[in-house]
Amino acid sequence: MSFLIRVQLPDRPGTLGAVASALGEIGADILSVDVVERGAGLAIDDLVVELPSGRLPDVLITAAESIEGVEVDAVRPYAGVLDTHRELELVEEVAEEPAHGLAVFTEGVPKIIRAGWAVVVSWDGSTVHRLTSSSAAPETKLQTPPWLPLARATVLDGEDSWVPETWQELGTELAATPLGKPDRVLLVGRPGGPMFRAAEVARLAHLAGIVSVVLPD
Repeated sequence: MSFLIRVQLPDRPGTLGAVASALGEIGADILSVDVVERGAGLAIDDLVVELPSGRLPDVLITAAESIEGVEVDAVRPYAGVLDTHRELELVEEVAEEPAHGLAVFTEGVPKIIRAGWAVVVSWDGSTVHRLTSSSAAPETKLQTPPWLPLARATVLDGEDSWVPETWQELGTELAATPLGKPDRVLLVGRPGGPMFRAAEVARLAHLAGIVSVVLPD
């Protein structure tokens, strides 16, 4: 079974290699590594690993944190694609068929930023309308979120009163970005985490800004 493990580690040569060796010793096979954020002497990396059948994911935490200075932010099952640099391909797909571009974009976003789901909502001043959603998105109807209209990409508090109870129970991390205009918003969720980092939110905003140019109003 595949797992996504997010680690904080000292940004110095050899540390990631030591983590890889420690994971290898427990039989975990690293399928991909994605740099999420770097700064202040620390790196945040996402590792997708394959764990042998019968092994509990807790062994991943123990192995990774056996390396000095390494902390595990989160571990969760992962069934997404391994290519995390599909921004250009997704933009091209949207541009090829702009009439269905919003649905194509919403389905593709979770695969790029390793989220569980995505929805696009619009706001008419009194009511929230769901325009489209990814295949794994919950059907729960949103009440009026206090952040609409949305001026800029941001991380949202997953325990706020507007968040549906089922989302809270799953520990869903949330982020949102305007999609061309403040009253059309892309909302993405990660049930069980990990939290969205500033670099991921910036990446989400950049992608939304590019795609909104080719989407119909």
